[in-house]
Amino acid sequence: MVSNLADSAAASSRLQPREDAALVSRLTLSAKALEGRFGGVEDFHKWWAERVSAQRHRVEHIPFSAMDKWSFDATTGNLRHDSGRFFTVEGLRASVDDGAQVQWYQPIINQPEVGILGILVKEFDGVLHFLMQAKMEPGNPNLVQLSPTVQATRSNYMKVHQGSPVRYLEHFSTTRNGSVVADVLQSEHGSWFYRKCNRNMIVEAFDEVPVHEDFRWLTLGQIGELLLEDNLVNMDSRTVLACVPSQSEETGAMGSDVDLLSWITAERARNQVHAQLMPLGSLPGWVHRPYSIDHEKGQYFSVVAVSVHADSREVASWTQPLIQPCGRGVAAFLTRRLGGVPHVLTQSRVEGGFLDTMELGPTVQCVPSNYLDLPEPARPRYLDLVLDADPARIRYEAVHSEEGGRFINAESRYLVVETDDNQTPLDPPPGFRWVSHGQLISLVRHSHYVNVQARTLLACLNTMWAQG
Repeated sequence: MVSNLADSAAASSRLQPREDAALVSRLTLSAKALEGRFGGVEDFHKWWAERVSAQRHRVEHIPFSAMDKWSFDATTGNLRHDSGRFFTVEGLRASVDDGAQVQWYQPIINQPEVGILGILVKEFDGVLHFLMQAKMEPGNPNLVQLSPTVQATRSNYMKVHQGSPVRYLEHFSTTRNGSVVADVLQSEHGSWFYRKCNRNMIVEAFDEVPVHEDFRWLTLGQIGELLLEDNLVNMDSRTVLACVPSQSEETGAMGSDVDLLSWITAERARNQVHAQLMPLGSLPGWVHRPYSIDHEKGQYFSVVAVSVHADSREVASWTQPLIQPCGRGVAAFLTRRLGGVPHVLTQSRVEGGFLDTMELGPTVQCVPSNYLDLPEPARPRYLDLVLDADPARIRYEAVHSEEGGRFINAESRYLVVETDDNQTPLDPPPGFRWVSHGQLISLVRHSHYVNVQARTLLACLNTMWAQG
């Protein structure tokens, strides 16, 4: 009996609150702060111009035959690295049956490694600051963009490339000297990656953090201001920022959380998805050329090869394949206040590379040029509403590029457009669902619920609403 009482007392002494309410308040304070310990946004831009001019980069398109340590497998035709690491470009045979079966073939990146995307935070003058990096990626339209503290594949931080160590990795490989703010596996682009996910982490540092010249502390509010600028905050930063625990003052939603989860489960059950890797060399409908692998219609995307020289990376030069889209995408949330509560219209997105059939995506997510010759009924629902939106209804707009380490010149126009009952009824069509801001925040704390495009928009919405 004495032993049981002692065990109970010991257990009680180790109990902690399930939620850190103070943390959310501290993050909200940071989201409202446009001035930080290290100046304001103007000071950031001076530093940014210095870092961009100080780095030397060159990216050139090359034929596949000129790639170093990359080659097409003699049997499968898959494009692979000699080490067997990093990633491969393979073929995918996919079909979706939701009552009407659709089948297609495409190249896809197979990268089974789980990478780390991590942002370090630290409090200065009572305000949390985020350590961001001026990082070059070969596929970025402007090469250098604002990246997380750590952005590394497992092959990178295991130094398969025999390069220099990844700075600040120790804060994420072990968190003994810090506190975890967020830690969740999130999917990558399901249209171009096969079942790829990364560990999205935010860790608060308690010890001193020496800052390299390519890194800078910013408040969450300052990052929110930078998210208004085209091609500045990279995709990896945006997906991590979407995982920031955010405050929501909602008192309700169009459906309960149980109803929402049930709808997601029903969508996953309704869409029968079959996705199977196949040899790239025997992929129907795709043409292999010296400089590219293209769809026979000249649409969708191509696989290309590049040579990279960069004096700011762990390795100074390398070659690699990249995916190059054939047009600029559009990713947009339609939004309404329903009963005074902000909601966004989400879409059930089924993509061949998803691990779990579907994830919630923006209302519109497509490359419009792929639908130019199709009649309106065959075009993505709500696409024309977004493209023809009254500027007075646009609450957010910026062009952001996608992951620059695997895609080249992959840009999307991101928008949040306010609508009314005439344009978007309370009862949306099949495959769409009104989701409150708070529900989206809750879902993004878990894996494979919110896709990467919707997470970009959520990162922008979080700072917008925090600043009022």
